[in-house]
Amino acid sequence: MKSRTCRIGIDGSLPRGIGIARSELRAAAAFFAAKSSARCGIPFRSVTVVLQDDGFSARTHAAINGADGPTDVTTQGYEPIPPEPPGVYGELYVNAQRAMECAPKREGWSPAKELLLYVAHGMDHLGGADDLRAADYDRMRRRELGWIRERGF
Repeated sequence: MKSRTCRIGIDGSLPRGIGIARSELRAAAAFFAAKSSARCGIPFRSVTVVLQDDGFSARTHAAINGADGPTDVTTQGYEPIPPEPPGVYGELYVNAQRAMECAPKREGWSPAKELLLYVAHGMDHLGGADDLRAADYDRMRRRELGWIRERGF
């Protein structure tokens, strides 16, 4: 019987001192994929988390979204290629450098938690959530913080 969990890949390097192991990041990403899948009703099949710095982030942000400058996470979804089953396939370009720099600005917040917030946010976007309006952004943020708390961070 095939597993119903999403296949999660991790590419790139975690910065020294970020406070999370690759295996823990992979497990959290799978958890967030399952949460987003349950919310949207579409199975998540395969997602690669690509860890990057500001320079790489600026390039992917421009290439995928046509926007200037680095960002926390850029999401790229793909249509399945036959014979792949229907579902969510994609990549999350996650800015680990930004997580290291932003976390100290939040009281009681760690770089690991900041990185997990970016991954949760990307999974939420892959599931179709949109944050263009303030109310939608707030709804997404509450949901993502809830996932992080539920995960034990």
